[in-house]
Amino acid sequence: MPVLSDSLDALNPITPAPSPRIAPLGPAVVGRAALALAALLAIGFFTLPALAGGSLRLRGDVTARGDILNLGDLVEGAPQEAGQRPLFRAPALGSTGTIQARRIVEAVAALGLGTVETGGRVQIAVQRAVRRVGAPEIEAALKRGLETAFGLDPRNLSIRLDGEAPALLAPVDLNGQAAALDVTYEPRSRRVTGLISLGERQASLRVSGLVVEMRDVAVLARTVSRGEPVTAADVTLERRPREGSPPDAQSGVADVAGEVAQRTLSAGSVLRTGDTAPPELVNRGEAVTIVYETPGIALSIRGMANESGRLGATVNVINSASKKVLQATVVGPGRVSVGPTAPQRQASAALDAPVR
Repeated sequence: MPVLSDSLDALNPITPAPSPRIAPLGPAVVGRAALALAALLAIGFFTLPALAGGSLRLRGDVTARGDILNLGDLVEGAPQEAGQRPLFRAPALGSTGTIQARRIVEAVAALGLGTVETGGRVQIAVQRAVRRVGAPEIEAALKRGLETAFGLDPRNLSIRLDGEAPALLAPVDLNGQAAALDVTYEPRSRRVTGLISLGERQASLRVSGLVVEMRDVAVLARTVSRGEPVTAADVTLERRPREGSPPDAQSGVADVAGEVAQRTLSAGSVLRTGDTAPPELVNRGEAVTIVYETPGIALSIRGMANESGRLGATVNVINSASKKVLQATVVGPGRVSVGPTAPQRQASAALDAPVR
């Protein structure tokens, strides 16, 4: 609004002007004036509601990202500068509150911005946005703290947090990884405590729990009968607390795949040492091939096994040609060896046989 000068000294003397001669108006001039007046009235009819504030509309339910709700957060169509005007305080982190529509209308009117179209809404709901750091992130932060401060391997640890699903609530703009500060650990009780923090302790939560040492154990996926071979598909690896697992539990699929069950094993059972064993490659009473190999010499004869044996086992076999009993090592299915390290009498017996 321009400022009017109130200095009378600045005004010039007023000289009366001669009265102009007024000519009578014709019908054409009167018609054009009437049309102009009607146009002005029409423009005023459509623009006055907007000038009176009809372009301001109440928003629906909103989500607050900060502590304060500005005019622009609650009302659409507000001028940019007025939209930054703070009106209400947002609810606490993670909670929801309501604002009566009349309070927003009164606040806008007090700013001289006119009326607000509410669309019939009596109130609006305001939800406060929050970053929630849950149990998985808290556990990971504690594991990193235990590794740094106490040298524990986080891959072999699990932490049972005290309480029901502890969570750290923080503003959504507080970025970065959660860190565990002031970590303490008692090896005998396996108790751990720490302060879970975000952004230089801008948000923090003290937690505690029990450290559980974990290990991988081989678990049967199906029931396997005695004498039946175990395949890789029959075994799964599960991470279980070391304290509840058998000390001789198998820890890998490759350790048992291809071996034979020594007794009936139920589905879901943890495989222990002795539950499975390599298959017997030589059976008692079956025909075997006896081989004798040295650099430059390779002999083989037919024989019969006096006992069963697995790969690498020492068994007694009978040379079919000389009828002598030899001690041999199982080297494959139906195949034994009396190699150069065998006693001389065994080697000699092998040499007595015809070469194949």
